Amino acid sequence: FLTRLGFGSKIVVTGDVTQTDLPSGQKSGLRAVEEILDEIDDISFNRLTSHDVVRHKLVGRIVAAYDEHDARSGVKHAHQS
Repeated sequence: FLTRLGFGSKIVVTGDVTQTDLPSGQKSGLRAVEEILDEIDDISFNRLTSHDVVRHKLVGRIVAAYDEHDARSGVKHAHQS
C-alpha cells in the first residue's frame, strides 16, 4: 500500500514494534520499513514513550516498568532513543 500514494495525499502507518508474536529473531515489518525508509526526505517516524500514555496513570507506570526491565536486560525497542 505504500506504493499507492497519490498526489496531495498522506499515509499514516501506526503500530507498536514491542507488540509482536513473531518467533524470536524474526524482524517485524514495521522495523524493516523504518530501516529501509528512514533516510528518505518527507518520511518521518515518531516514537512514543510512557510519557505519551493518555490512559490511566497506572498504564504509564506499567509501560515505564517494562522499559526499565528491557534496559536492564539489554533489549532495545524502536521507541527508545
